[in-house]
Parts: sequence; structure tokens; C-alpha cells
Amino acid sequence: MNRSRSLTKYAASRLASVPIMLWLISTMVFLLLRIAPGDPVDAILGNRADEIAREAMRERLGLNQPLFNQYINFLNDLIHGNLGTALNTQEPVSQIISRSLPASIELGFFALIIASIIGFSIGFTGTAKPESNADFAGRLYGIGTYALPPFWAAMLFQLFFSVILGWLPIGGRLPAGSLIPSGSGFLVIDSIKNGDLNLLQMSIRHLLLPATTLGILLSGIFSRSLKINLTKTLKMDHIEAAKSRGLKDSQILLFHALPNAMLPVLTITGLTIASLIGGALLIEITFSWPGLALKLQEAISQRDYPIVQGIVVVISMLVVSIGVLVDLLIAIIDPRVSY
Repeated sequence: MNRSRSLTKYAASRLASVPIMLWLISTMVFLLLRIAPGDPVDAILGNRADEIAREAMRERLGLNQPLFNQYINFLNDLIHGNLGTALNTQEPVSQIISRSLPASIELGFFALIIASIIGFSIGFTGTAKPESNADFAGRLYGIGTYALPPFWAAMLFQLFFSVILGWLPIGGRLPAGSLIPSGSGFLVIDSIKNGDLNLLQMSIRHLLLPATTLGILLSGIFSRSLKINLTKTLKMDHIEAAKSRGLKDSQILLFHALPNAMLPVLTITGLTIASLIGGALLIEITFSWPGLALKLQEAISQRDYPIVQGIVVVISMLVVSIGVLVDLLIAIIDPRVSY
């Protein structure tokens, strides 16, 4: 009963911190955009526009108001779920995000699957055969993939698999000139749901290279995390007790050490999922993947405040929510966690 009451209190405190963190992040983004060099009016009209046209544009966009008034309007819209309107296209930011978010989620989902399969396999093998050639290769792989610059790795993959071998498309989500069909925005799911094998084949071919690149870059984190926590768990008393009962090493590793070692890995996985929501910025840009990260880069270059603010707020909300969810999940699963 005490644990249930403590868990409820902990969950309430963690959930109560979400709006505070979102407010702080939103405020920082709002202020940083305003003090950053560059004028959105110049991005829209160009440097040669006369002052009358520039002032009219500022008034139309609400940029002529005092900074405090702009901030209050921004918070008021945010509280009511209004992310604003794009300065350049006058399109609601929520619609822009709803078009781009599925692409980032789809890329992140398949990248996470690839990273988990590769990373956990290498980490588990290195723990099962310590100080072996496989263990040494796994450690070298983990350090190498973690240190590898994402844009450089992406260009190498493009050069080898797209330019030299010609196996996979060099970028984009569909062939040039193709329109994204109406639906959920998740091309793989939509193609399976509609039985469109041609769309499924095209979407997987375009998804494979960026997802594999991102998955390989992330797999080193999973392999190192699993190996470190498994090695630490194997030194605990309950593992020694299992050995004294004559259990096989494979049974001890799978059924006694692995479940305990997975809790810290779960935290890292949650943080990785949260970061993948926005997509890896350099990966999306290099592969021209039409996700949130690419849209964010375009909005920053155009000084489109509402789009930048809206994307950052949405990504922050997802990151914070997933972080809280992972914390609550660990608190429920592991009775040793104090809160």
C-alpha cells in the first residue's frame, strides 16, 4: 500500500514537471530566435524591398509589436493549442508538422529496430565471450560508430550503395516527381493497408539507406550499454548464487543477468527514441528526408519563427513525455528504485 501511494505521488510530481519544462523550453526558443541575427522580413521580401513595404509586412506579421506583447501572444496561442502560422506561406504550423512528423517517426522506428538488433547482438556476444576477438571487435565497433560524424557516414553510404553500386536511391522518400498519397503519412503502413505493393517497394527502397545509416550510428550506444550493464550484473551476489546451484552459463546470462541489465538499457532506449522523434538532423538533411529535422533546418534558414517554435515545442513535448514515461515504467518494474 505504501509503495502504491509513493508511486502515485512520484507519478504526479513527474507529470506536474512536464508543463514547467515545456514553458522553459518554449521561452528559451522564443528569446533565442529574437536575438539571433537575421530578419524574417528580409527572408520574405529580400534586401531590396523599400522601408514602407518592410514596415507593412512587419505589421501584418505582428513583428512590430513590443517583444513582451509578442511573448504573451505566443504563450496564449500555445496554451490554446495554436502553434501559429508560417510567415512565408501563411499555412498553419500544425499542418506543416502533421505532414513532416510521420516521416521522422517512420525513419526513427526502422533505425531503432536496426540499432537494437545490431547493438544488442554485439553487446551480448562480447559479454558471453569476454576478452575474445569478438569482444575486441565489438568494443572497437562501439567506439567507432559513436565517434563517426553522421554527415560523413551518410555520404559514404550514399557514395558506395547509391553512386558506385547503384543499389539504392540516394535520397528522398519517393522517386522524384512522385506525390505522397493521402493517408496517415506512414508510407509503409499505408501501402500495406491499401495493398499497394509498388508503393511498398518504393518506400522501403528509399527508407533502407537512411534507416540503416542511422541505425548503425546508434547501435554502438546499445552495444556498449548492454555490455557494461551485463558485466556489472554478472558480478552481483545473486549471479554467484545461481552459479553455485550448478546452472549453465547460458542460463545465468539469459535468465538471471539479462533482465537486471536491461533496466539501465531501457532508460537509454527511451532517450534514444525521444531523440529520434525529431530525426537525426544531419541524416535527414543529407538524405533529403522530408521529416521534422529537415523542415526545422529550412525554417531556421528562412527565419520563420512560428515553424521553428512549433517544431521545437512538439519535439520537446514528445521528448519530455517519453522521458517521464520511461521513468514511471522503471519505477513500476523495479521495486529497488526509490522515489
